[in-house]
Amino acid sequence: MSQTNAAQDNSVQDTSVQTRRAAVIINPMKSSGEDFKAAFYRLCETQGWTEPLWLETTAEDTGLGQAREALEAGVDVVIAAGGDGTVRCVAEVLAGTGTPMGLVPMGTGNLLARNIGVDITDPVAASYDVLNGTDIKVDVVKASLDHSQDEQVFLVMAGLGYDAAIMANTVDELKDRVGWLAYVEAGIRHLPGKPVKAHISIDGQHPVRRRIRSVMVGNCGKITGGVEVFPDAKIDDNILDVLILAPAGRLGWFSVLAGMFGRKNGKNKSVEYFAGKSAEISLDHEQEFQLDGDHIGKAKHLKVAVEHEALTIRMTKAV
Repeated sequence: MSQTNAAQDNSVQDTSVQTRRAAVIINPMKSSGEDFKAAFYRLCETQGWTEPLWLETTAEDTGLGQAREALEAGVDVVIAAGGDGTVRCVAEVLAGTGTPMGLVPMGTGNLLARNIGVDITDPVAASYDVLNGTDIKVDVVKASLDHSQDEQVFLVMAGLGYDAAIMANTVDELKDRVGWLAYVEAGIRHLPGKPVKAHISIDGQHPVRRRIRSVMVGNCGKITGGVEVFPDAKIDDNILDVLILAPAGRLGWFSVLAGMFGRKNGKNKSVEYFAGKSAEISLDHEQEFQLDGDHIGKAKHLKVAVEHEALTIRMTKAV
């Protein structure tokens, strides 16, 4: 091959690379402002990507509309830059489409990022890892609340009861100052409380009946503070893990801690684990409800089902 032809081939290859385009869906309340935007634009230029599509979330649209706009633009990757709420909204639109999602964590919890090993300390480094990453497939979970036909997606965990009350009542100012420790403070405040009667059915089987303080459904195991609530959970195993917390008596929460951190003892009725591909939870009274750490409201009924490897994530795996 002549040098001229080789140069032409290289030119064609370079042009092909330059057509790669990322969309960034960013929560402006979580970002560091124009500094990150400028850094991301420079990063795209140095890594052979064209100018990105930059879309900011609003109080009225926290990511769903922006994700649809990114899909319509035909971008190569959609980056969710913000907290867990932004990630969840973007994932809800991208699930099942094949278009990969990238993560640039900017929140307090950053739950999905922690579970799959994304850099949570440096937004620019996380961006680099997306632009130079490869694709993995993860499960998503669809949730229906109070028999609604509208389904919402979550990636890490859903909860009814005590854990959702923590999310609903965490002091924002304290969270800004001390990060995830603010959840600990809210958790201590909400230790007192009355149990509620619950029916929990796994995979359509006969329901178990319990008096509970909380029911949590996990798609992966790690929550705020790095605690492994679901030690056996994997985000691509096509299985949901269900955790029931039912403390009894004055020392009930000590029993819960013993059950969560000493699971080999199956006699502890304060903590029970179940697993399956779907679950249905019915309560006698309304309880607080959360998805991936976002307080959604109150509910008496929750139906969830896993969708195996429905979401593609673009990332650089840790060696």
